[in-house]
Amino acid sequence: PRPILDMSYSRHFLDFQGSSIPSSMKKLVVTKLSQNFREAVTLRQDSPVPLPGDGDLLVRNRFVGINASDINYSAGRYDASVKPPFDIGFEGVGDVVALGLSASADYSVGQAVAYVKAGSFAEYTVVPAKQAVPLPSAKPEFLTLMVSGATAYISLKELGELSEGKKVLVTAAAGGTGQFAVQLAKKAKCHVIGTCSSDEKSGFLKSIGCDRTINYKTENVESVLRKDYPDGVDVVYESVGGKMFDLALNSLATKGRLIVIGFITGYQNPTGLQPVKAELLPAKLLKKSASIRGFFLNHYLSEYKMALENLLKMYERGDLVCEVDFGDMSPEGKFTGLESVFRAVDYMYMGKNIGKIVVELPHSVNSKL
Repeated sequence: PRPILDMSYSRHFLDFQGSSIPSSMKKLVVTKLSQNFREAVTLRQDSPVPLPGDGDLLVRNRFVGINASDINYSAGRYDASVKPPFDIGFEGVGDVVALGLSASADYSVGQAVAYVKAGSFAEYTVVPAKQAVPLPSAKPEFLTLMVSGATAYISLKELGELSEGKKVLVTAAAGGTGQFAVQLAKKAKCHVIGTCSSDEKSGFLKSIGCDRTINYKTENVESVLRKDYPDGVDVVYESVGGKMFDLALNSLATKGRLIVIGFITGYQNPTGLQPVKAELLPAKLLKKSASIRGFFLNHYLSEYKMALENLLKMYERGDLVCEVDFGDMSPEGKFTGLESVFRAVDYMYMGKNIGKIVVELPHSVNSKL
């Protein structure tokens, strides 16, 4: 068997900026199953820094992404067999600071990478080299594409059947994934309608090409849709759930498609759901030859690499806005350090963010932490 680390290169143990990798680190751990993130998750101060195996990278995280489903994960809704304690956080961007021998064929110390893997809410994460995405630099914008961008890209491509002139409704349009659904539908020459909760968000949506914004705090979404789109909408990209789901369903055009990518309004409930008026569903779908499709990214991993490559190219060409929200406007300011992940999750559920919520993990050079 090969050694765990390539022992012949002591630089693999060294941070490329000259500071050595500490033996312990901070990380967030789910210690109790609950949809209340603050109750479920504990900040551990002195977890051992993990060692990369032969095909692995040790990534020092610089930016981690917040997802609505972080609280589904902390509530144990994805895999009932997993019992606490377990690591949390789905995605990160950082620098390779150590690696195994096989992994060194494609990566070297100092390379910026992004990844999707449970356990990103930590200062260091071991990532299989096969799952890492090499980046030109460690920028937070790249993080927006990993889950949020890929979800919009693949679901609209596989389930949306977008074509020129179609009317597309995006709920929570100014959020982490909504921003991409708006832009991708616009690129497909569709007419895009976006719901949001403030004039500031409405302005952002117009800046990325949204044709009609509906601020549901000041306008009645149902009456706007009925008045401006009497024939209904062709595709709905739906992540809100509850009443918004019912409303979207009722607004479908003949042969319309509703893509369910989430139902954030229900995640904080013990069951994870907000009730919907589903008993009339068969009749409603039949009457319009309409359909509802669920989308969960893990079921489309065969499409993931292609989606990400296309999104990265679009961003690098300047064809895609990747809006990042660091929480600068939140009461206690920017989300910096793992301890601010708790605030960042609260901020998401207050519906305050414009774009993808990202937490920065600063590291001082030459520190032993």
